[in-house]
Amino acid sequence: MKDNRNMKITIIQSNIVWEDIETNLLNFSKKIDDIKEQTDIIILPEMFATGFLINPQRYAQKENGQIYNWLSETANKSNAVIIGSVITERIDRQTNITKYYNRLVFMQPDGKYQTYDKRHLFSFGGEHKKYSQGSKDLIVNFKDWRIKLLICYDLRFPVWSRNKKDYDLLIYIANWPHIRSNAWKTLLMARAVENLSYVIGVNRVGKDGNNISHSGDSAVINYKGDIVSNIKEFSETTETVEISMTELSEYRKKFPAENDADDFEINI
Repeated sequence: MKDNRNMKITIIQSNIVWEDIETNLLNFSKKIDDIKEQTDIIILPEMFATGFLINPQRYAQKENGQIYNWLSETANKSNAVIIGSVITERIDRQTNITKYYNRLVFMQPDGKYQTYDKRHLFSFGGEHKKYSQGSKDLIVNFKDWRIKLLICYDLRFPVWSRNKKDYDLLIYIANWPHIRSNAWKTLLMARAVENLSYVIGVNRVGKDGNNISHSGDSAVINYKGDIVSNIKEFSETTETVEISMTELSEYRKKFPAENDADDFEINI
């Protein structure tokens, strides 16, 4: 008998046209329209509509802006959650200063959404100079799954990703360069093994406006660290993978390593 707690996840590994919102939204609309089967969640790369920009002012969105509206309309049309990150601006009420965030959006078909602001800003590339740091994590309850949502560089910091028996699926969206692809692949597997969780990483391909190459290496990884997807590097590919809550629960019962984990608190 099919477990109705199974969930279908579609990952879209794609090139992103530098600073061209219209073209990117059109391209992703076509890719989503081409999905042949009903899916529960569709995951897009980090900053899918612009590429990874260090200067956010020109393309920043308010939460009623073009990209947010596209996410809402596309989620409704596809009857699936859409996940991606958007350069978002917000005026600080205390200082009246406009702040910019690399904001992940978990958009549901009914137009309701939750957000996560990237915690670990990539200082090596100057992201910390232009964007404000997030201070809260996000775990979404969806179809009996507890889903933790993170962005790119967060992958390098295991404490922020740590499973305290509060999630079943960990998702990273990224613009992670090919030159560090071995770290990306290794850390994704490590996060799955250490957290006894499914882990999904969705990364872009192609060269960005700074001539940085991205190989993708997107993957769905199970709680044992096994890759259960078939996405090829450097390829624009869409794949739907079904994940099992029953298999995850049974493995956690057989190997309850989480019971021996260290207790800790994060001071923000």
